[in-house]
Amino acid sequence: MATLHLKAKPNARQNALELAADGALTVRLNAPPQDGKANDCLLRFLATVLQVPRSSLALLSGHTAPFKKVDVPGLSEEEVRSRLAAYPK
Repeated sequence: MATLHLKAKPNARQNALELAADGALTVRLNAPPQDGKANDCLLRFLATVLQVPRSSLALLSGHTAPFKKVDVPGLSEEEVRSRLAAYPK
């Protein structure tokens, strides 16, 4: 099981990933940060990127903060990083 630590930035033009050289992950989301819309958008986007069902992802912390922890069961940390790196820019 992998756990993603990331920073979410809502209200972007489009959904996008930024994977820094130091391993920091920023996810830009095209949803507003109200009524859980950005969190839902985040989990749907990550499900697409990681090629897993949306229902398998869980937001562990950061429901109302920019820094979040997401549980990704069924994938190792290495598989998650590989799939994130392979996602088109």
